[in-house]
Amino acid sequence: MAACFVATASLTSSCLAFSHRSMMTSSGSLRRAIASSMTSSPRPIGYNQRSFSVLPTQFSSTRLASTAEAEAAPSSTTDEENLTDEEKEAKARAALKSPFLKTMRDRGFLFQCTNLAELDSIMTDAASKDEAVSAYLGFDATADSLHVGSLLQIMILRHLQQSGHRPIVLIGGGTSKVGDPTGKDESRVMLTDEIIKKNTDGISKVFEKFLTFGDTTPSDAIMVNNDDWLSSISYLEFLRDYGQHFTINRMLSFESVKQRLSREAPFSFLEFNYMILQAYDFLELNRRYDAKLQLGGSDQWGNMISGCELGRRVDGAQLYALTAPLITTSDGKKMGKTAGGAVWLNADKLSEYDYWQFWRNTSDEDVIRFLKLFTELPLEEIETMEGWEGADINKAKIVLADEATTLLHGRDCLKAIHDTIDSMFKGGKSAAASTEGLNRIFVSDEEASEGIKFIDLFVKLDLANSKKEARRLIQGGGAKVGDEKIVDENAALNKDRFGGANEVTLRAGKKRAGVVELQ
Repeated sequence: MAACFVATASLTSSCLAFSHRSMMTSSGSLRRAIASSMTSSPRPIGYNQRSFSVLPTQFSSTRLASTAEAEAAPSSTTDEENLTDEEKEAKARAALKSPFLKTMRDRGFLFQCTNLAELDSIMTDAASKDEAVSAYLGFDATADSLHVGSLLQIMILRHLQQSGHRPIVLIGGGTSKVGDPTGKDESRVMLTDEIIKKNTDGISKVFEKFLTFGDTTPSDAIMVNNDDWLSSISYLEFLRDYGQHFTINRMLSFESVKQRLSREAPFSFLEFNYMILQAYDFLELNRRYDAKLQLGGSDQWGNMISGCELGRRVDGAQLYALTAPLITTSDGKKMGKTAGGAVWLNADKLSEYDYWQFWRNTSDEDVIRFLKLFTELPLEEIETMEGWEGADINKAKIVLADEATTLLHGRDCLKAIHDTIDSMFKGGKSAAASTEGLNRIFVSDEEASEGIKFIDLFVKLDLANSKKEARRLIQGGGAKVGDEKIVDENAALNKDRFGGANEVTLRAGKKRAGVVELQ
């Protein structure tokens, strides 16, 4: 259920290359077309034949029998039997009819899916009857704000709702008491109930900017907290009812578990239970809200499959799982992390200006991919930018920054951001009138008279993560007050520096800045 998406999705390009072609009737032609697209584009990180076969009724090493399959074995043609698993998967993707699944495929979100053709049929049929399929995505309350690494998941929920289906935002108030071990070398810090409550309140508000909540239409989103059912579980009763459906052998085969054990890192029994609780969440959400689809990152694939299987074994429910690729930047770095720290989604933790700058600093190699994933620009418009070179690439980055910032903070903030950039970096008009978009802190007249060390101010403005980093910034010549370089790491900002104005601008490098304002 963890919310971070941190690895690339190269396979998407090969699948899309095929998906835009018309379906071929000859299996030989089909094979040649797919083989061509596969050799021209690299496979995604972590790809292997065993773990990535995504077929209508079978994938990976796990077979999830569909409801229809229980009634009668599916017939297969000679042509279908001659296709490889990869060709069958590409054929299923190319034949998608559901607007939601087509969007997932065409914009690069679709990585793995159970019973893809069957899910496509269910979602298409529901839409034709003005009904909604309920799908959920979970977010643990490990911090008081989500960061941009969670944005991919939020965009999936947004596309789901825009396609006429119902998003269920699951806040992990209960699972946060355990901690998701996925991708971690050591146990997470135990959180108190008070901290989890504070974090839950902090992360919940961002969803209202992307989704419509209510109970008036079938696609209105709802938000629920798994603490509502997990905290009341009777341990012995839970073990008797559900423990029998999980084997240690299977759980040890999960990639997240194998990686942890291979590093000889301690793996507590508490964390080992996380995957069982996540599987139980799916069962409970199906019972309470008719959730049929779980969405998540590919690092959650094993846990999500367990939820599908638990629903089938306990209630006879046909459930589905769909993952998005884990996203990294082209240089292999985690999505959502910068030299200045996490790129938070809450404005009280990161200013609109700094959020805009994060997207503006996207590398040339990532800009088109990010336009597809993190904006709602039509694909036709994005495709026209793929041929842009030189200075035009920077225009595409500004479009990305504007559109991504608009989705989170609204379009009204863009004028202040552009005015700030014009005055600070392009020699434009009145700097005093254009610092509105910058992060700022306030100091009293008394504090300014006594003097405040610049290293402390850089940390408070989030222009440096620590005093040590602020000192290195000064030593490297990257710290400025106004246009004047700060050369002494022990220097302080005093009242004289304001020169009769009520604010001064501190700069870290060429593109990051903050304001110190006199109260």
